[in-house]
Amino acid sequence: MSASAQDFRPDIEGLRALAVAGVIAFHFGLTALPGGFAGVDIFFVISGYLITRHLVAEISDTGRLDLLRFYARRARRLLPAALFVIAATLAAGAIILSPEEQALYSKGAMFASAYMINLWLIRWSFDYFANDATSNPFIHYWSLSVEEQFYLAWPALLMLAAWMKPGKRAIIVAIGIVGLVSFILCAWLTSVSQPWAFYFSPLRAWEFAAGGLASTVPARLLQERLLLGRALSLAGLTMIGVAYLTFSEDAPFPGFLALLPVAGTVLLLKAEAAGARDGTPHSHNSGRNWVKAALALPPLQWIGRLSYSLYLWHWPVIVYAGMLAPELTPAERLSCLALTLALAAISYHLIENPIRRNGWLMANAARALVPALLLTGTGVAAAYGNARLAVHNLDAEQRVIAASAAEPSTARAKAGCVQDYETVTPRPCVFGDGHRVIALFGDSHADHWSTPLIEAGRKNGYRVVTWLKNSCRASRISVWSSELKRPYAECDRWREQAIAGIIRAKPALVVISELALTSGRKMAGRGGDTDSQDADWRAGLRSTLTSLSQAGLKIAFIRDVPFNNANVDTCVARALWRNETPSRCDQTRAYAANDTMAAAERDIVDSIPNAAYVDLTDRFCSATICHVFIDGKLAFRDQHHMATPFAESLEPEMEKRVISKVGR
Repeated sequence: MSASAQDFRPDIEGLRALAVAGVIAFHFGLTALPGGFAGVDIFFVISGYLITRHLVAEISDTGRLDLLRFYARRARRLLPAALFVIAATLAAGAIILSPEEQALYSKGAMFASAYMINLWLIRWSFDYFANDATSNPFIHYWSLSVEEQFYLAWPALLMLAAWMKPGKRAIIVAIGIVGLVSFILCAWLTSVSQPWAFYFSPLRAWEFAAGGLASTVPARLLQERLLLGRALSLAGLTMIGVAYLTFSEDAPFPGFLALLPVAGTVLLLKAEAAGARDGTPHSHNSGRNWVKAALALPPLQWIGRLSYSLYLWHWPVIVYAGMLAPELTPAERLSCLALTLALAAISYHLIENPIRRNGWLMANAARALVPALLLTGTGVAAAYGNARLAVHNLDAEQRVIAASAAEPSTARAKAGCVQDYETVTPRPCVFGDGHRVIALFGDSHADHWSTPLIEAGRKNGYRVVTWLKNSCRASRISVWSSELKRPYAECDRWREQAIAGIIRAKPALVVISELALTSGRKMAGRGGDTDSQDADWRAGLRSTLTSLSQAGLKIAFIRDVPFNNANVDTCVARALWRNETPSRCDQTRAYAANDTMAAAERDIVDSIPNAAYVDLTDRFCSATICHVFIDGKLAFRDQHHMATPFAESLEPEMEKRVISKVGR
């Protein structure tokens, strides 16, 4: 933004360093900074501050905005490095990723090139069976998309405000109204539909607006108040530090929590003016304020200069490293950090800075905008072409992997049979036209048995009625929802209604299956109070089974399938792409099968009248190994859900071990 050295703000450069350091520390798994993702919010506030300051100054001086010149500067600053990293990431992916992954992530590259990946990710986040976002090497471009969308809308807002009523006051009011409305909606949607609050740019506008409002506070109100400057700096840094140290992925973010890093950044930005003596908001009095002095330290200034390139490079580096070595050692993570720094320095000095300051491009807005449009179009076209090429490269074995993504019979036949997180009223789905009824009850781990159960029921004169809800066990145990970022109260309400509905329906058999408690812990990556959880689970399972049994219903409880340490479809696809055998993705039974928990589960089921325990683990595991590729079929579609083609092959087992329980 600055045209001369006197406009340079060392404190802002240092803030950029803090922001990117937090993000990198979080993504590289530094557990001491679990809230480092809030660094993105710091970037948003800084962008709002700088852009608003510049635009308001131009409107005040000239009464208008030179939008072409404005967008030309943004294009020179952002596009070349962003598109270069996208191209390099695609090239590396051609070696590391399987063809199916290349096809999927090339779509991400396409949306990232057009600065629209945040919108794609909203849709992705609502797909229960979507690939893990942490394996998407372009996901970090969401924040750049939000910024670019802000750059498109913000100048128009400020010009409209100035046109309606000349003067800075109208602009301030407009920014305040937009910021307030955006924050209210963001806070509400964080608890209702968090992906929208997180990724949708209008719901992040309040963070840019906070920076924009900070830029309009007259410097004279804070001049020569050195103690105030120190207090603002310390308070701001403390707020950011608290966010970095105490936030977590499970927190309901952004919402009200994002106020902490946003307010901290605003205070640090205004502390510069509070420390000035000569009427210049960015006077260098860093010696009078240790926080400002720390932000001006050469290492932070260097990282701040590289912050954009560091942000672009760090995520594909750590994602690809994790794919090549799933359990990265501390030394390997440090090597990834060194590689990130090297790549960032190279792209900054050879691409980002030279193009940004190129005299020929700076001389005329069209000279920058025309190549920018061509580059963007080329990036989108190249990503699309790469996706088509990847699909073409799918061989017979890779197509077996792709087929594993087929949905279970419930989803294929009727939308909404596996109910979403927010739903509290059960909506049973009926499959088949037999006179007798089998009820299938549980979460998605009950659903993946629907394919063989429905077919087995049809052959034996039963219709199957499903009572299914995402991430909602049949056992009466209250859980925290990582998707909703809060206790999963909807599950508790839905479950009680489902149990009552099943009892009223009086089916000949109730088939139950659910995600094993130990598998849930592995997914969350933490243990927690396991003794308390185990006690709650035992009581909850016994309570559900007792309610159904006392109503005179027969019950078949199917043991959960083995759990894998990575998405099986991805692991096997990569193995085949590299001419390795699928067996490299097999798991030890000790890790995958949850035998200890299964024994406790069996004891509970066997103690309930009319209940039988069904164990099909022998179809997956030997005494020591659990396999992922069985009889020419992929057994799992991800870490812990059966692949539908393999589930179809279990129909005889379902008939023999489950349907037979009706006549027991």
